[in-house]
Amino acid sequence: MTPAFGTDGVRGDTRGPLTAHLVGAVGEAAGRVLGADRFAVGRDTRVSGPILVAALLTGIRRAGGSAVDLGVAPTPAVARWCHDEQVAGAVVSASHNPWHDNGVKLFAPGGRKLSDEAQHEVERHLDGLLAGGGGAAAAGAGADLESGGPRRTPPGQDGGRMHDPSGHVVSAGGAAGDLARRRHIEDVAASLEGRDLSGLRVVVDAANGAAYRSAPECLRGLGADVEVIHAAPDGYNINDGCGSLHPESLQAAVVASGADAGLAFDGDADRVLAVDGRGALVDGDQILAVCAIDRAQRGRLAGDAVAVTVMANLGLRQAMAARGIGVVETPVGDRFVLGALEERGLVLGGEQSGHLIFRDLATTGDGLLTAVHLLDAVKRSGSSLRDLAAGAMTRLPQVLVGVPMPASTRPPDLNEALGAISSEAAARLGDSGRVLVRPSGTEPLVRVMVEAADLETAQAEADHLSSRIKEALS
Repeated sequence: MTPAFGTDGVRGDTRGPLTAHLVGAVGEAAGRVLGADRFAVGRDTRVSGPILVAALLTGIRRAGGSAVDLGVAPTPAVARWCHDEQVAGAVVSASHNPWHDNGVKLFAPGGRKLSDEAQHEVERHLDGLLAGGGGAAAAGAGADLESGGPRRTPPGQDGGRMHDPSGHVVSAGGAAGDLARRRHIEDVAASLEGRDLSGLRVVVDAANGAAYRSAPECLRGLGADVEVIHAAPDGYNINDGCGSLHPESLQAAVVASGADAGLAFDGDADRVLAVDGRGALVDGDQILAVCAIDRAQRGRLAGDAVAVTVMANLGLRQAMAARGIGVVETPVGDRFVLGALEERGLVLGGEQSGHLIFRDLATTGDGLLTAVHLLDAVKRSGSSLRDLAAGAMTRLPQVLVGVPMPASTRPPDLNEALGAISSEAAARLGDSGRVLVRPSGTEPLVRVMVEAADLETAQAEADHLSSRIKEALS
């Protein structure tokens, strides 16, 4: 089964559907559609990355284009390079997914998200290439993926270097890659307009991913005292019990070291979550609230509003309303947040996952940029991150449930039924809570989200909703 082409590209398991052949076809389709004869290509630290980059480059060349290989580089560093050089781009990454997954994320010339039209056109060309047997893996580079994907082997005593499945050591990128990372670090630092982070002690969890060098280097360059964990990628340990989805070791490290804050990146470093000095998680909603309030106080919040997805906590909405900051709501997905920012002339938006977009400073989500501006707000406030986050918003208890939805039994009027069930729950909660019920776009599930003034109420309502949905699906 071929992975579906999503809002940015494709993603799947390299031991199954995501082959070098497919990635070569993606490169060829992108080369034909995006109207750029030059591309920049980066990747995260997965063992399958070099093979897939080779396949992608071959596909781009088959379409008549050329590309610079930036090696291991955070997604925002690739986007920044595309902006500076006015070229199209691609990042071989599966973000927060485990090592065996990978994918291709595409950027239009200038480092912008693909328009709906461009996305559909790339997908149309991709379908045509696959149907006709087109697309090609790089010569000599795709055999392992085509025959079942990379296999996990114990990492050697090699200082954390990566190996492809044939055992060859993989470099982390040449001069172009070093320049791309340096430009990104310098741009992030320059966005503080001369301020620094001296006096702050920070623990960085690099997720054994693309930020393992950039994040510590940037923060230290800004004067912070930095301790680093999970920064020895071996091709297999990316996001493995670490990073933004697994912050437990970071929370423990922050408490043990007496740090002011911790920062948990994901595999490609386009998002970040924080940890306060007592080890409590500070999620994307709280980071957004802190940054929005800080910007509003300094007259830097264009339109006096932020863009968030439907999953944003009700507490964020209440906090923004209390400070006269508007909230523009979008469907789930950073591309929708960015679209709202551009349409409304706003500069700040994001998701609960920690994927924030500072539209006046970057063309895409940037975990390092977000982290630096959060820490900058902490330092200027004279407060701890814990106090600053607590003062910015009160996070209402939120319960998330997935109700399995067999495709064979899906009722034709499911959306209407879900709407009625959701309305009943919303009426029961009133202004003190919020309900979101929607079929998943990626899994055979109906997703249920309930927020309420206390966890017991939220859990009880979620359980009731789940029962009602199961009845509707039967």
